[in-house]
This record gives sequence, C-alpha cells and structure tokens, in this order.
Amino acid sequence: MQIDKQQIIDHLKGKGDQDKTDQAQSDLPDKVDTDKDSGLLSKLGINPQDLMGKLPGGLGG
Repeated sequence: MQIDKQQIIDHLKGKGDQDKTDQAQSDLPDKVDTDKDSGLLSKLGINPQDLMGKLPGGLGG
C-alpha cells in the first residue's frame, strides 16, 4: 500500500518526535510503499499496520 510521506511526517509530529520527523523528511520518498519501504519505516519506529489504522479515509479497522 502507498502512503503519502506527509501523512507519515504528520503522524511523527503528532507524537512529538522531531528527530524522527526530520529523518522521515529526508529519507522517505514522496509516496511510501509500506512493503518496499518497510525497512525505512521500521527505522523510524513505525509499524505500517498501526499507521494505516490512524490514517484518514477509513483505511484502518
């Protein structure tokens, strides 16, 4: 599944983690593929399944 980088950045900002927010801004592509980029997401402490449950648009659940 693909997620906009900005949604991930907003998620990290909401958690108050500025270091990981900055890292995501520089390391992630504009469209993040949760399968292909799982290593990058893991480095940022993001579980793609948890993130998809929090995204707007009813992706989770």
